[in-house]
Amino acid sequence: MKTFQTYSELAACVGQEVALTDWITVTQAQIDQFAQATGDHQWIHVDPERAAQGPFGTPIAHGFLTLSLLPRLFESAFRIDGARMGVNYGLNRVRFPAPVPVNSRLRARLTLQSVEPAAPDGVQMAWLVTIEREGGDKPVCVAESLVRNYGAKS
Repeated sequence: MKTFQTYSELAACVGQEVALTDWITVTQAQIDQFAQATGDHQWIHVDPERAAQGPFGTPIAHGFLTLSLLPRLFESAFRIDGARMGVNYGLNRVRFPAPVPVNSRLRARLTLQSVEPAAPDGVQMAWLVTIEREGGDKPVCVAESLVRNYGAKS
């Protein structure tokens, strides 16, 4: 995990890949829970028997489930000492170039694109997040994530 002491130290990393997260596994139980929470019960996600006969040969995670892993991935990638909170400010461009078969292992590459002041005592960061699947030849998600952080030293 990368640790920053100040926002200035963080800002010095603009344009750089800052972190490569640990691997996490996406299970059928997570897929089923996500379907329950969102109401998206499409068979390619929740019916293993039917999905085995489908285009991917196995159930796949919802794209939005993959996207919802961002906080978990960020939390394991870096921290800013003294920060009292961080918030998701939104997303810009999001794409899902490849599926996430059940039991895939995923990790994220985080490239810091920009750091700007955010009143009263924080920064807004734009991160290029590239989520890759172990053994995959294409990313499974590419997104620009906007995150605000408050309370650390400038």
